Amino acid sequence: MFGIGGGEIFFIILVALMLFGSDKIPDIARTLGKGMAQLKNATNDIKSEIQKSAEANGLNDLTNLNPMNQLDLTSDITKEIDKAKEEIEDMTGPIKRQL
Repeated sequence: MFGIGGGEIFFIILVALMLFGSDKIPDIARTLGKGMAQLKNATNDIKSEIQKSAEANGLNDLTNLNPMNQLDLTSDITKEIDKAKEEIEDMTGPIKRQL
């Protein structure tokens, strides 16, 4: 979870208990939970508004508009890699001969 181990979480909880006291921790957790729920709701509202405006403008299916979906990218990439290999071999050929 976020790269935090069990010992670090325990230390954070210990510090929070010392700073705020055991009676205020549930209130703080409740407030944080409500804030996270409001943030999630706001994010979902923004997503739905973007989706509605895209559908209204006829942009709901963008896969047909993207020309990259119609290309075979793997063959292009392998061709470029092969070219780079040949160029490296051409450059290192005289160096290998000198050694």
